[in-house]
Amino acid sequence: MKPVINHPFSRKSILILFVLLMCNMSFAQTKAEQIDKLISEYTEYGKFNGSVLVSDHGKVIYKKGFGMANMEWDIPNKSNTKHRLGSITKQFTAMLILQLAADGKLDLQAPITTYLPNYPKDKGDIITTHHLLTHTSGIPNYTSFPGFFKDDSRDPYTPDEFVKVFDGKDLDFSPGERFSYSNSGYFLLGVIAEKLSGKTYEDMLHDNIFTPLNMNDTGYDNHGDILKNRATGYEKNGGAYVNSRYLDMSIPYAAGSMYSTVEDLYLWDQGLYTNKLLPQKYMDMYFKPHIPAFGSGHYAYGWGLGYGKIGKSTDSIYTIGHGGGINGFNTNISRAPSDKSLVVLLNNTGGAPLNQMTRAIRGILYGKDYSHPKKSVANALLAIIQDKGIEAGLAHYNTIKDSENYDLNEGEMNNIGYQLMNTHKKIDEASKVFKLNVEAFPKSSNVYDSYGEALMNLGKNDLAIINYKKSVDLNPNNQLGIEALKKLGADVSAYVKEVVVPDAILESYVGKYELAPSFIITITKEGSQLKGQATGQSAADIFPKSENVFYLKIVNAQLTFNKNDAGKVE
Repeated sequence: MKPVINHPFSRKSILILFVLLMCNMSFAQTKAEQIDKLISEYTEYGKFNGSVLVSDHGKVIYKKGFGMANMEWDIPNKSNTKHRLGSITKQFTAMLILQLAADGKLDLQAPITTYLPNYPKDKGDIITTHHLLTHTSGIPNYTSFPGFFKDDSRDPYTPDEFVKVFDGKDLDFSPGERFSYSNSGYFLLGVIAEKLSGKTYEDMLHDNIFTPLNMNDTGYDNHGDILKNRATGYEKNGGAYVNSRYLDMSIPYAAGSMYSTVEDLYLWDQGLYTNKLLPQKYMDMYFKPHIPAFGSGHYAYGWGLGYGKIGKSTDSIYTIGHGGGINGFNTNISRAPSDKSLVVLLNNTGGAPLNQMTRAIRGILYGKDYSHPKKSVANALLAIIQDKGIEAGLAHYNTIKDSENYDLNEGEMNNIGYQLMNTHKKIDEASKVFKLNVEAFPKSSNVYDSYGEALMNLGKNDLAIINYKKSVDLNPNNQLGIEALKKLGADVSAYVKEVVVPDAILESYVGKYELAPSFIITITKEGSQLKGQATGQSAADIFPKSENVFYLKIVNAQLTFNKNDAGKVE
């Protein structure tokens, strides 16, 4: 007699499960194929050269390298190619600081002079570690100092030596007043971590993060090290590439000196869903939205928080991420905790549209329509200017600017304008490029600011004043524009005077406004101060530009209260 085998599934149900399994495998394969085609298109158009990893529900569904890690030796990028990360480093620095706090060695709200007694007391006594972590310290950003990249960035410094480059400068604003991205603050965090741990920042990274997570292909990028699978950084020069400018890696330090692979950053992502590195109390603090930043988003500790768009749709998903840029490299990591999806893009030719690529990849992940890349109007324009001159470039621009095969991008146009002005010393050509950008994007504050700068350099001060004023009209928080107007001798009283709105009108603005499904801005009033709070974010003061137009000082954002025929604010 044959033994009886009890099985919970019938043959029919097993067949159904098999078919479903095959369908799921096919669907996953389709996603991977779409991602591969998408990134191949970006590579074909010269917009991406690097490594990619995508995970879906915590599982890697795609990883691959594109283009060359080393163009001299025709060595291709792979998924284990080591790229410089730039500011993605900041999230690792923040992790080290929170580990010190969890160990009771650091108080996030204590003045930094508690840990750095030699830091100037007039500033250090009012700046906390929390301010440094959230870019609200007011310490000026050293990478924005005039001549920094030309004069200082090639020389090695010890951390204590380099602090002297910025510690004596006046604060840009009172600590805690607003968000202003500052590499100086994260540099100081590295110094604090070393003082409190007795280890180098590099050793802390290895001991506290890389070793526990088995991130064996991640480290602090020392120029002298022989590093297997290291990508070379390149920059575009017209239609060709050149080696990126040398940067001594002691300069970015805790603000941007790490290297890694897309595979190791997946291990990092997965580790952040556990308590291997921090107790849950501090993990919650790590990802808490502390300060409004980057438009509608917030900044946590070393992370940007916000709702990332999904393909062409109006749908969005809450993401935790950060970008990075360092000579020859730009990078992006974007995590969606709700379904544990991840997009990592590491590019070694600088300037790749990584946010645009991430949005398209998320469109693929969620089955939404997504945009395909187009040729760059800006790159084509620059190539013609350098080859045949400005007039030929302008003529070519007019033939391609409205073509469905080309993409006219404000940021790219602005970048080539500055490349012409600063790198090639072609100020007149740059001014004409900036003018094209003004004509194409007349509602952008930044295009008028850039055009004004070029006009000022050409000595055309009257035109420069007109454009700087237009920039500040569009963005009242453009302090650099106001300073430029002062330098040009223009009257700026209209931009610095206080606008007083009657209390009854302020009261009429109080309420909740649904800007999109599940995204509401709540307006409240404390005394004569209006405050705005978006869904999932903290409240921020808003200031009147006129009776119904308000703006934020901490970020470049503006609110207009519109009333209907009945006088009700819509």
